[in-house]
Amino acid sequence: MVWPMALGGAALVIAIIALTLVVSVVRRVGARDPLSVPIFWRRFLRIKPISSATADRAGKLEGRERQIIAFVANPSKSGVPEMRERAIQACSARYLPEPLWFETTIDDPGTGQAREALAQGADVVVAVGGDGTVRAVADALVDSDASMGVIPIGTGNLFARNLDMPLNDVGTQLRIILEGNTQAVDVGFMDIERAYPGHGEDGTHLFLVMAGIGFDAEMVAGTDATLKKRVGWFAYFFAAIEHLGDKRITATVAVDKGEPSTTEMRTVLMANAGRLPGGLQLIPDASITDGQLDIATLDARGGLVGWTELFGSVVAQGAGIRQRQALRAWRTSRIDHVRGVEVSVEMAQPQRVQVDGESLGRAIRLRGWVKPGALKIRVARD
Repeated sequence: MVWPMALGGAALVIAIIALTLVVSVVRRVGARDPLSVPIFWRRFLRIKPISSATADRAGKLEGRERQIIAFVANPSKSGVPEMRERAIQACSARYLPEPLWFETTIDDPGTGQAREALAQGADVVVAVGGDGTVRAVADALVDSDASMGVIPIGTGNLFARNLDMPLNDVGTQLRIILEGNTQAVDVGFMDIERAYPGHGEDGTHLFLVMAGIGFDAEMVAGTDATLKKRVGWFAYFFAAIEHLGDKRITATVAVDKGEPSTTEMRTVLMANAGRLPGGLQLIPDASITDGQLDIATLDARGGLVGWTELFGSVVAQGAGIRQRQALRAWRTSRIDHVRGVEVSVEMAQPQRVQVDGESLGRAIRLRGWVKPGALKIRVARD
């Protein structure tokens, strides 16, 4: 009996010593970097950041200790339930309250949910979904004190691309939302006037990337939803092929109340940002922080030759190569560009209109303008 008791006592002493060493090591590691310690040990040992560097890593920046995060998610997108768990874990790891969670509906794609989040005191409202969800959430946050985060899980993800957000890295996306800097960005608006009463609602529509009239909008409206789910943004190219033979539109464009100009073209674009899927820089000079819209008219003549030349021009200008003025006379395509804070467009015939990839039907007159710095966005820290 003596030896078993002696061995048991020795084992107990060794276990106590080992536990003491583990606790000591965990405390030291946790003091330097609490996020590297499992949640159980952080709670058991009550590890808290004690240095500015640790507070930085934990997201405990000045004024953010108890920030309330709200997520507005499109439940039709795959991975949303898992996203909720990741969001809860990310907030817990930074000692933040459990995030608010809202889901969009067919009747309300996100604006009402974002307003409810603000009413409940949210400091950051995160759009989880495609560009439609992002627009809807942004509509509620314009001119508010709250910041907006973006977790892009759509097809185009135009706004996220122009923010240089990582598209397939949820961990990085959450870190940007919870620890990133806040940047004020411009927001575009467009008033629509229909040609005939009852053919759609007039009104003001927000856009974060760009609004389009003509070929651009026909392509958006003609994209097959099923094909879009299967092949992603590449589905837009199939829709574009179907409209290559459409007639050119006649439109009168006036920028900043300047002299109106009437011409034939394929499409008119009002851009707050200029990057498209596939790395295409449709309007390289566009910036979401310059307080201006970039208005571009694109034209192509001569059938397939003209369209090929136009596509080549888009690719070339994205690489920093611009066509020379002297060569325009014999070209079968052209891209004209001007910058301003307000633009009006009047079409000879009703034309399709789109904002950030959402078709708005046909209109006869439009007015676009920009509101500088109207939306606060969480972006990666420098």
